[in-house]
Formats: sequence, structure tokens, C-alpha cells
Amino acid sequence: MRILLLGEFSRLHNTLKEGLETLGHQVVLVNNGDGFKNYPADYSIRAHFFTSPLGTLIRKAWHRLFRFDLALLEHGLRCWGLIHQLQGFDVVQCINEKPIQTLPSLEHYLLQKIIRQNKHCFLLSCGVDAINLPHLLAQKERYSILTPYFENPTATAQEYAFMWEYQTPSHQKIHRLLMTHCRGIIASDLDYVAPLVKHPKYLGLIPNPINTHRNPYNPLVLGNKVVLFLGINSGNYHVKGIRFFEQALQKIQSRWPDQTEIIITRDVPYATYHTHFQRAHIVLDQVYAFDQGYNALEAMAQGKVVFTGAEQEFLSHYGVQANEVAINALPDVDYLVKQMEDFIQHPKKISEISERAQAFIRQHHDHIHIAQTYCQRWESVI
Repeated sequence: MRILLLGEFSRLHNTLKEGLETLGHQVVLVNNGDGFKNYPADYSIRAHFFTSPLGTLIRKAWHRLFRFDLALLEHGLRCWGLIHQLQGFDVVQCINEKPIQTLPSLEHYLLQKIIRQNKHCFLLSCGVDAINLPHLLAQKERYSILTPYFENPTATAQEYAFMWEYQTPSHQKIHRLLMTHCRGIIASDLDYVAPLVKHPKYLGLIPNPINTHRNPYNPLVLGNKVVLFLGINSGNYHVKGIRFFEQALQKIQSRWPDQTEIIITRDVPYATYHTHFQRAHIVLDQVYAFDQGYNALEAMAQGKVVFTGAEQEFLSHYGVQANEVAINALPDVDYLVKQMEDFIQHPKKISEISERAQAFIRQHHDHIHIAQTYCQRWESVI
């Protein structure tokens, strides 16, 4: 098949492309790099002029006057320049309801054009969208990525502002376009399943693909210090509950200065982030989740002990025990400190979970097997 993967948030589409190409499919990936993460693409629609020194000055001045980001316009214009090359594909898959990340009117126009000039369109539920946002707002789960907003809407308002765009009439028009023309919706992890279970186009959950060749397992070397790593993305600081990790690390640093090494990065490119967590024994990922995010899965593939979403829903779905392959991170500093201290005092447990974590990824997230599952799911409705 000829497959067009549109958009990227977490390297999901990059890894799926690797799996699909191994199976012999022709795959083209289009994305804007997702900001500072700078994910690869076959055709990049990344903003270049409005992120250059001169363009940034214009962009800031324009945003101050009109509250409008010119970089988003550049994403759309660059995609429009490629539009004639984005045709003749058997399958188009959008990473989200806003895969191009441009102005709503331009997003609608480009998606409509891409849908018309290709055979079949599919949609991933990956991140916030017009389907799961009402579910989150209704507070139907024990907690969610919106919990920090409910607890302190003033302090978190800026970080959550982008979510309300999914409620606007301009985005609802995009949503209706995709619901009309997409052949199916696929959940990328358990956090997106509940809002979709009764949707007529829901095709089920397909776990995130992980390329274990790019993330090889090397048994952890336990020296005199336990290395803990926290990679901070300022854009989702509250969404991921980073403050709980920061406070826990402060206590760990004061109590165990000679037994631990703590690495903290902020807003670094994906490649830089990757090199830092390769040194770690323990990786701190996110708090407000039932399932693992992409960074957590890559760390687990390398045999790291990861503090992330591993709630009962995850345990039941995969048939594992609590803290067997990952540590369920909760919004509770004392709990996090206790869990970290257990590994500092009993480093043998790090090796035990490390071995189980990498085996779990190879069993459930192998990118070639996941690519086969995508093909089967697509072919089931076309």
C-alpha cells in the first residue's frame, strides 16, 4: 500500500512508518516537527521564516497586536505548497484532528483537499480532540490531564488555552469533516478509549509502536549512585504533573545526596532528551495518566524503571501486576518519594523491573507487529 501519515506528536508516526516500510509498504510522513522536539519528516512543514531571528521579531510583534501566531500560518502555507505531492495514497492517517496545526480555515481546506485526492482516511485519537474533551470536562475519570486545571484554573490557564479551541465553531467544522469522511478512529493508548467505546467509527486500541532496534535493551549497570532523570516540557508542565516529581526529587536530593544523581532537562530536542535518559536508571514521565506515554515506552524498552501511568485499567488490560513493569505515578509527593527511596535502598529491584519492562515492550509494542495490526485494522473497513 501507499500510505500517507499526516502529523506527529510523539514519534508515533515515525516509528509506525519504520514498521510499515519493513513490511514492504511505501510510506510518506508529513509533519511540522512538533516545535522544539524537531521530529523527522519526509516532507517538513515546519515554520522556518517565522522561527528565524527576523521572523521571530515579526511573529512576536504580530502576536502582541493581533493574538495570532504567524508560525501556524506558515505550517499551512508549506503544506499547501506540497498539496499536489500528497495524492494517490491508499491510506491517509491523521495523528489528531489538527494534524497540520495551522489556522482553522486553512486546516479545513487542506484536510478536505487531501481527503478528496486520496482513497481512505483514518484518524488517531492521540491527544485532546473534540470527542475526548467533553469526556474530560465531565470529570468522568478518577483524574485526568484536566485535573490541574480544575484545581487551579487561574495558574494553569495559559497551558490549557489550546484545548478550548476544540470547542470553537471553526474547529467543529473540521471535526465534522473528519467524522464524515474518515473510515475509522483508532485509540493510541488506554487514556483515549473510554470516550470512544460507543462511537460508531471506533476501531479499537492499537498500542504505540516502539522500535526496539532503535531502543536496544542493555542491562543497567548499578554503580554507587542511582541516576534519576526528569525531562520537562514547559508546554505540558501541569498536564503531566511535573511539580510532584520536582518536589519529590528535592526531598530525595536532600536525604540521599551521596546515593543519587539527578538529571533535569527543560525543553530540549528529542535527540538530546534521548541521550540524557540513556544514562538513567529511573525515568520520571507523567502523573495524570492510566497508560504509558511514548517517552515512557521508549525508556521501558531500554530497561529503565519508569514512573508513569500504570493504573488498574492498564494492569487488567495487559494482565500484569502493580509495579511489575512500571511504577504507577500518583499526584502524591510522599508516595513518590517512598517509591524512589525503595529503589535507592534496594537497587536490586531496579534490575528486576528493568528486565520485565523491556520484555513487556517487546511483547506488546513491537513496531513491526503493531504495523501489521494497523494494516489489518485499516483493511477491515476498506
